Amino acid sequence: MELSAIRHVADKRCCLSVGNNGFLFRIQTKKRDVSEIVLHTLDKYIKPEIKDTKQAHLMKKIATDRLCDYYETTVYFDYSIRCIRYYFEITGNDGEKVFIGSEYFSGNEITDIDRMYNCTCKLREEERIDVPDWAAGKVVYQIFPARYATTKHVPENVWYKAPIGHRADLKGDLRGIINTLDHLKELGIDVLYLTPIFKSPSTHKYNTVDYYEISPDLGTKADLKELVAKCHEMGMKVILDGVFNHTATDFFAFQDVMKNGSSSRYHNWYYIEKYPINMGSGTEIPGYLTFSYYGGMPKLNLSNDETAEYFTNVGRYWIEECDIDGWRLDVGDEICHSFMKKFRKVIRSVKKDALIVGEDWQHGRDYLDGDEWDSIMNYSFWRLVKDYVMDSSITASEAVEDIGHIRGMFPPQIFNVLWNLIDTHDTPRFLAMCGNDRKKQRFAAAMSLLLPGMPFIYYGDEYGIGGENDPDNRRGMLWDSKYQDEDTYSLYRKLIAIRKEYKDIAQGTITEYRTDNENNIIIYCCGEGDGKVTVIMHGKGDRVTLEEFAGRSNLLSDKEFDGIMEEFSVAVIK
Repeated sequence: MELSAIRHVADKRCCLSVGNNGFLFRIQTKKRDVSEIVLHTLDKYIKPEIKDTKQAHLMKKIATDRLCDYYETTVYFDYSIRCIRYYFEITGNDGEKVFIGSEYFSGNEITDIDRMYNCTCKLREEERIDVPDWAAGKVVYQIFPARYATTKHVPENVWYKAPIGHRADLKGDLRGIINTLDHLKELGIDVLYLTPIFKSPSTHKYNTVDYYEISPDLGTKADLKELVAKCHEMGMKVILDGVFNHTATDFFAFQDVMKNGSSSRYHNWYYIEKYPINMGSGTEIPGYLTFSYYGGMPKLNLSNDETAEYFTNVGRYWIEECDIDGWRLDVGDEICHSFMKKFRKVIRSVKKDALIVGEDWQHGRDYLDGDEWDSIMNYSFWRLVKDYVMDSSITASEAVEDIGHIRGMFPPQIFNVLWNLIDTHDTPRFLAMCGNDRKKQRFAAAMSLLLPGMPFIYYGDEYGIGGENDPDNRRGMLWDSKYQDEDTYSLYRKLIAIRKEYKDIAQGTITEYRTDNENNIIIYCCGEGDGKVTVIMHGKGDRVTLEEFAGRSNLLSDKEFDGIMEEFSVAVIK
């Protein structure tokens, strides 16, 4: 047994409260190295001669990646326990048995309480990961407002122009979104995420001039209030995009810095490196920190208390004013933790079940301990889907292991709210990445919609919209039926309906994984008993016949399954 591969940290990453006197324990080992792990717990403060509180709990392997196995178990106590002492009993596949406590490996059972790990229960309860109950497994739909729907007249050749440029004015507005909400309801959307809508001179609006005003080209506060209210009536939540990493150069504070230099009262709102202000050029970087090296987006100093207060108040304002349901934070991984902690505290004081999602193209783990973000835009998922579907550069087993790595990184509360995307406004459309192969795009969509987490749909994907990288990935929404791919739409709608009916798919209750690398097949089961379904995915490769499932019902086709799987096809078997 490889002892150096065993990892457990006795803090809120690996020992965390789940509420109701329940605690989740996590540990990782080398892949396929261990046959059994038993967690032993006891009450630190009740002496054994008074009461024997020792318990043994068999841990479950919940995920495997390319290097590690991940184990979890949840222990509930029938009283408000003050402090848990615990250790692990691990049996290797080689027959070796080892007991692991705090900084301590032993071949014998641990009896010295000071050699055990320590879980201070009240602290863990106060640190509990408090993800909104409504969020797990819900379907997210991203809208780029300027290109989604309009109430104004736009010629067809302008609206459907492809490729499209940065400055193309399609006159999209909030009222257009309101008028087309029935489409989202019919599709089965749960969460509407809007890219920035605050006052800005650009189409994308990631250079904000005024955080307290809706950009006039998009509409008014009254429009946003109506949009949110109608979404709530339809059972949908609304998430806004908060661009708090940087501002536009026309933002009042930066304008004051440009005018007054180092004597400006807003000097510490930014990271000014030298005066006079130099906005940079194609060959010279700006004299202040920015998003990337673009002078038009000066970076905010959110570790400054005054700056932090201003932007936490922005977050508060739009919840109080329009009843939005949360924030997606742009460039979240470049914003200091001190601000994120303040932001969460303020947002949750106004709306207890607000969702906070950070943009991080990696795993964002250090923001996801329960006191900053609830979730991330899951680009790790995007990469594995690209590898498996677009490039076919990984095997079925490796795809499942990469999913396992994501699961192993996070406790279930967070895993079930990760935004599992296949494309966004910052990537080429998945259809374009696949050379306009619709089978691949549909297959990728099925991976997102038939796995745990929050599936993420970028507007128009359900109709097979195309588009290379920014700005071409932001084309006008396909409202005219002659541009729509109805087969793709029907598949999206069916997948979402299955997900909603068989909730174990959305809640991460996967009971079995099987892979066949020779035929490029992934099979997994969700749920148990009458609610159990089996998902079969066949990636790149020749037609395969799976006799063991023939004759059963395929929920995707509403027909009896003949066992035949074509390349890049999916079946959901009941």
